[in-house]
Amino acid sequence: MSNILVTGGAGFIGSNFVRYWIAEHPLDRLVVLDALTYAGNINSLRGLIDGQQVTFISGDIRDHALALQLLVTYSVDTIVHFAAESHVDRSIAGPDTFVDVNVVGTHSLLKAARQAWLVDQIVLRHRFHHVSTDEVYGSLDPGDPPFTELTPYAPNSPYSATKASSDFLVRAYHHTYGLNTTITNCSNNFGPYQYPEKLIPLMVINCLRGLPLPVYGDGKNVRDWLYVFDHCRAIDLVLSSGAPGATYNVGGDCELPNILLIERICALIDEIFSANLELRSQYPDAPAGQGRTSRSLIKHVADRPGHDRRYGVDMSRIKAELGFTLSGNWEATLGETVRWYVLQKEWWDGRR
Repeated sequence: MSNILVTGGAGFIGSNFVRYWIAEHPLDRLVVLDALTYAGNINSLRGLIDGQQVTFISGDIRDHALALQLLVTYSVDTIVHFAAESHVDRSIAGPDTFVDVNVVGTHSLLKAARQAWLVDQIVLRHRFHHVSTDEVYGSLDPGDPPFTELTPYAPNSPYSATKASSDFLVRAYHHTYGLNTTITNCSNNFGPYQYPEKLIPLMVINCLRGLPLPVYGDGKNVRDWLYVFDHCRAIDLVLSSGAPGATYNVGGDCELPNILLIERICALIDEIFSANLELRSQYPDAPAGQGRTSRSLIKHVADRPGHDRRYGVDMSRIKAELGFTLSGNWEATLGETVRWYVLQKEWWDGRR
């Protein structure tokens, strides 16, 4: 039995992790810490918070005293650290918040973990797992091999620079103080409960509202897409069997140009509307309910500054060392995801 502190547990990946973990590890206790900023949504944890297996605390990772109090009060032996500012466009417009949350916040949490686990020794065994991104590695050219764990860091946006900084802090606390840490650098996640500003939910919701589908530049920027529950499974493996101090890349083996992904989302929307005519009244502005294609909404816009051309991760290490495999094909999971947003208007409506 473990007592786990999940930071950012009301966010996209965090809330899916909570759902995954209580299903797979029913004897464990989860303490969810979330500041409930714009991207956090308590409704993403609806039906899970019971004060027994899942306890929710509204608070900020930058609050060192609170983090230390939680570690001690709940005898926490594992931290899974999701909490972060993560949207590249927002980091370009206002980098200060990203430095404050991603760097200062992570350091605050590391200090609390060091105090509780190494100085006060409240538990015999511990693990600090930090969830990071493949964006710390920079950008790939079309013919380049995917990023490995040995690829030098070369972040190109304020967001990725702050995540790189937090990675280095986690690494330093392992090598300097002996904190038992692991890091995963993941590719683009998709699935339910993702804030509507991110690419896949944004495109789905704009299709439903009849709004333009903005495509940066030529739309050929390539991303590797990872289904969120596969990401949760990977973290589970790293927590149970990952080497202390190690970093593991986690991807979906699914590199796609953005324009192809958007076109596929449009086709799925059209198929869903064709199979369920009742959606026409629920979404009267959707082209799919008016005899037009959702693709008619695609609009190319000016590229954003410093837009990385391609990401792709090599998962050889996590596959070889921990036996990680992906659970399904991307088209099936993408279809499930698109349907979820179509049917969950109550969750996302009015959130942006």
